[in-house]
Amino acid sequence: MSEYYAPLRDMQFVLKELAGLDAVAQLPGCEEATPDLVDAVLEEAARFALEVLSPLNYPGDQEGATWHDKAVTMPAGFKEAYKLFVESGWAALASEPEWGGQGLPKVVAAAVGEMWKSANHAFSLCPLLTTGAIEALVLSGSEELKKTYLEKMVSGEWTGTMNLTEPNAGSDLAAVRTRAEPQPDGSYKIYGQKIFITYGDHDMVENIVHLVLARTPNAPEGVKGISLFVVPKFLVNADGSLGARNDAWCVSIEHKLGIHASPTAIMAFGDHSGAIGHLVGEENRGLEYMFIMMNAARFGVGLEGVAVCERAYQRARDYARERIQCTDIGVRGGPKVPIIAHPDVRRMLMTMKAYAEATRALAYVVAAAHDAAMRHPDEGERKANQAFVDLMIPVVKGWSTETGVMVASLGVQVHGGMGYVEETGAAQHLRDAQISTIYEGTTGIQANDLIGRKIARESGSTLKVVIEAMRALDADLAQQAGGHFVAIRNRLRTGVDALAAAGGWLVATYGSDVRAAAAGAVPFLKLLGTVAGGWLMARAALAAQARIAAGDSDPFFAAKIGTARFYADHILSQAPGLASTVTDGAEGVMALPEDMF
Repeated sequence: MSEYYAPLRDMQFVLKELAGLDAVAQLPGCEEATPDLVDAVLEEAARFALEVLSPLNYPGDQEGATWHDKAVTMPAGFKEAYKLFVESGWAALASEPEWGGQGLPKVVAAAVGEMWKSANHAFSLCPLLTTGAIEALVLSGSEELKKTYLEKMVSGEWTGTMNLTEPNAGSDLAAVRTRAEPQPDGSYKIYGQKIFITYGDHDMVENIVHLVLARTPNAPEGVKGISLFVVPKFLVNADGSLGARNDAWCVSIEHKLGIHASPTAIMAFGDHSGAIGHLVGEENRGLEYMFIMMNAARFGVGLEGVAVCERAYQRARDYARERIQCTDIGVRGGPKVPIIAHPDVRRMLMTMKAYAEATRALAYVVAAAHDAAMRHPDEGERKANQAFVDLMIPVVKGWSTETGVMVASLGVQVHGGMGYVEETGAAQHLRDAQISTIYEGTTGIQANDLIGRKIARESGSTLKVVIEAMRALDADLAQQAGGHFVAIRNRLRTGVDALAAAGGWLVATYGSDVRAAAAGAVPFLKLLGTVAGGWLMARAALAAQARIAAGDSDPFFAAKIGTARFYADHILSQAPGLASTVTDGAEGVMALPEDMF
């Protein structure tokens, strides 16, 4: 079974040519992110992913996390791998130096995070949730809470969780019923049950810091009455040492389709004496604070889509090179050839490769914009970049993860019948990928957020800015000779026009017929992702051509142009059909009354 090798060449290209690493390194606080340092970080991360995480992926899936007597045991090797992960400083990569972090830009952390997710999806979920909890505490926690928890969480010595979902409250957080009763000492006692809690319990660290949504006694109904609490597995003494075991227990873990090595816990708070919790920020603002975690997690989950595209592609490519079957098409009596020679296998591999590169480009560009939104000295630049990030986060999450499932399915297809056999590893990628379309809000939730809060609410102003940036590339494409660039230019122009038409229709329709707009929400999300991917692949082709024109003979650049051409012809060409579905598809969606289903 093949191991994962990080695509360092493409990662470095995207960081420098598309995400603007040089500009990111000029931002206040990012000065140390020089090309040499970033390359060194990526190379070390690639080595860790190859030597430590990837070898645990398949056996971890087969063994799975296990539960006994309210405690979870991780698969063999995970505890040791996590210890090495922490000792090597990977947990602290992007956190603020004030709390012991290394302070590297988000765009660098995104590239490193992609490696963890490709190498071992289940393992990567633990630091993902901790990162979100850290961000919520940094932005909303009291100084006392920060001093108590952040240093250990940033180092990775303690991990964090998000506790939102309840048996009666899935995506509808207004239905949360976990309660928080104030105590004389200023703490609260938490009572309730939470489900689907990733890494709610495990044996890799000595303490787990749960962030829990609950209601205080006089809280108003609905989402306006939700507060956020820190509820540690072990209470923390004044000197920072661990105290008594808190009344927060894992009462079982789920038997899941995939990510078997990642424990998905049912957590019971307060079944005995009451779980001690501490209020984060102000009462009744918990959902606002939790969305800090959610937005961080949504980007991280989007990277899971990128990662499975790359991992499934690598495994399928390697198999296609080795699997000998049939003579080359059109050749009678010739020798049998590797299946990578067959045009349809080549089409599938090119689809996988193109999607991996396009989703990576979008994720890194959005991460770089996040760095500018947080750190740029000019307020106008900060606002413009934040608007771009807000618009594209649902796309990074929704489009990339849906794409990941499709690409993983193609990987099984490339393997043929062997892809359906667990020993090849292709099936695990498909099983693992499916959860990413559900985590932190399903694709439908991401799409409704996109068309409502991110487009209709501002009359499409940020979308129009993005569309203009896409159209501005046309002049550069027009200057390039050769059939590849003619095709890329034509497809991109058509795709951008389709996006503009669908976006204009949504803005005009949302206020008068929200159901019609919602019926086209997911197709629009896919349309925006598809066209954004085509725009960035076109930019990549131009950058590659510039390197070739300067005398660089690295075949990577010719491959980049060829992949951009494939994306234009086979993927970007779908844009007009998606736009038509957005503008004309609502009637069909709502055609049947409920009793006809």
